Amino acid sequence: MNVSIVGSGYVGTTVAACLADLGHEVTTVDIDEDIVDAINDGDAPIHEPGLDELVAEHGGERLRATTDYDVIRETDLTMLALPTPSNDDGSIDLQFMEAGASSVGEALAGGDDDGPHLVVTKSTVVPNTTEDRLAARIAEAGLERGEDFLVASNPEFQREGTAVEDFLNPDKLVFGTDDERATALLHELYEPLREAAAGDVPVVETGIPEAEMIKYANNTFLAAKVSLINDIGNICKELCVDAYEVADAIGLDDRIGERFLRSGVGWGGSCFPKDTDAIIAAARDLGYDPAVLSAAVELNDAQPERLLSLLDDHVDVTGKRVAVLGLAFKPGTDDIRNTRAVPVIEGLRERGAEIVAYDPVATENMRERYPDIEYADSAATALDGASGAVVVTDWDEFAALDAEFDAMTEPVVVDGRRVVEPRDGITYEGLTW
Repeated sequence: MNVSIVGSGYVGTTVAACLADLGHEVTTVDIDEDIVDAINDGDAPIHEPGLDELVAEHGGERLRATTDYDVIRETDLTMLALPTPSNDDGSIDLQFMEAGASSVGEALAGGDDDGPHLVVTKSTVVPNTTEDRLAARIAEAGLERGEDFLVASNPEFQREGTAVEDFLNPDKLVFGTDDERATALLHELYEPLREAAAGDVPVVETGIPEAEMIKYANNTFLAAKVSLINDIGNICKELCVDAYEVADAIGLDDRIGERFLRSGVGWGGSCFPKDTDAIIAAARDLGYDPAVLSAAVELNDAQPERLLSLLDDHVDVTGKRVAVLGLAFKPGTDDIRNTRAVPVIEGLRERGAEIVAYDPVATENMRERYPDIEYADSAATALDGASGAVVVTDWDEFAALDAEFDAMTEPVVVDGRRVVEPRDGITYEGLTW
């Protein structure tokens, strides 16, 4: 198939590269000329394991990029993969999606009438957004829904750090449509993936608002699960119980499952915080207060301060060097959106600490936000002369640290991810164990 994707961020670029790898002709549309040039040159514009190889192989060939929306007239369907950031009240900001939908409508209106063009919402949006607000923007160009264009929702379930693997071997595919023609096109699009994926991939055929809600339900359920195990972990810490041994046992119950039971400093990233806030805001607009989801957010926001309070128990950090190990919100990515490192850094600044931070790939992104703190080129350099260290991201290399702690002035290590091995010679505190 010939596919166009509007937006070349984490979702758009990964989906585009994977679809090209499956044999489709894919063109991404983006306003950033540097990103367009990078893709056409075979360079991935973001850090994501496996993505460099796909873009290098297909960039400039089956995978192309442009700033010109008119290219979508030559494609079988268009995906909208644009940002949906949060407003101050937690609701989603649809300005980018609506602008993209308007541009798609204008481009389609300037082409020949050769049947309805399918516009697929790939970004996460509140139920009824695609049918109401986005379809209306497309139609403003003088197009008639059903005759000139169709709409559908096809949410993504890709985790940063494993996005390529998640796309190529998904747990499920969700097709939210209200027209058999749209459903048929989505089946055709994903047929190569279902043939290539290990095992059969379930396909959920549902309505458009149901598909939009499935994405929110997926992410908020997982966010609440992490907050629940963190809550249990905090209780375990107070009782001098190892929360990880408890989690290993309860994870054997198939009603609970072992995944997302690693208690620690909390969840972040672009999806869990934004999606949880958005569905809470949507519910409150309708007069319903989602108490469990609200509590999940509240507990998650408190975890970084609990981490710092454990550091306070052992050292007064005022005027002292403190190493922050890990800046990305999770390993395998350079994304710092909603990373737990931000409230940790803020808390250390309030305490008057001299912060030195290290991350294998996310340093430059964090430097843009905090240009005035020190950044080390290795964990060893960050630890040298430090009076305390906090582990915020569970990069594998932190599990290999050992002798490096001996270079600390006061070897106090507070581990928020259970990656450091306790040993004699360091004062070690686990956040929930």
